[in-house]
Amino acid sequence: MQALLAAAGGLAIGLALGLLGGGGSTLTVPLLLALGVAPKPAIALSLGVVAVTALVALASHARARNVDWRAAGVLLPATTLGGYAGGRAAAFFSGEALIVGFALLMAVAGAAMLWPRREAEPEGALRRPALLAISGAGIGCVTGLVGVGGGFLFVPALVFAGRLAMRRAVGTSLVAIAGNATAALLGHLGHVELPLALGALVTAAALAGAWLGARLAGRVPERALRRSFGVLVIGVAAWLVWARLSAP
Repeated sequence: MQALLAAAGGLAIGLALGLLGGGGSTLTVPLLLALGVAPKPAIALSLGVVAVTALVALASHARARNVDWRAAGVLLPATTLGGYAGGRAAAFFSGEALIVGFALLMAVAGAAMLWPRREAEPEGALRRPALLAISGAGIGCVTGLVGVGGGFLFVPALVFAGRLAMRRAVGTSLVAIAGNATAALLGHLGHVELPLALGALVTAAALAGAWLGARLAGRVPERALRRSFGVLVIGVAAWLVWARLSAP
């Protein structure tokens, strides 16, 4: 039963990353917690799952020309450094505190994606690169600390600070997610022990979901993508808070 849940959950994780450019860790951490993994190992292991899955989804989005490489070049260095710093700092916080912080960030990001916005700038007209870099460093640090790949924050940053259309923000976020998740995982190593066999099973299923999600992304209207992203993130945040508060 545990293997079936891990495989089904991994498929959903990959589908979220491929289709929405985020939500991978928002699903991975709760899945691992439900499978009996302790909070700190669940946070660290989720980063490895997300890093590998994001790379597969990125390849499909790049082929469809849904990646803004200029924006990715601004975001990646800042968020990678921030992710490593956040991962190292996680050793000083309890697992429960990290999970609560994780849920609060999810709720804020989900609400931001449901908020109406102006039209994105034309393709190639990346605006406010300095603001995007600062946002990337901050997101990298915070997401490294609470154990997420950052897609649920990178997508809104690319939409609002980078002024990218949702579809390109989804593809571009995968570059930052892969870099940030890898750097944050390196920061966590040394003070957590990871259940690697379970991680391999979840990752294998997530890779299949990422391929499918990236193929579907070009067929879903942008407004539907934004709303789906926001609802998914808020829903999982509410579940996490409920689960923590109702735990004995």
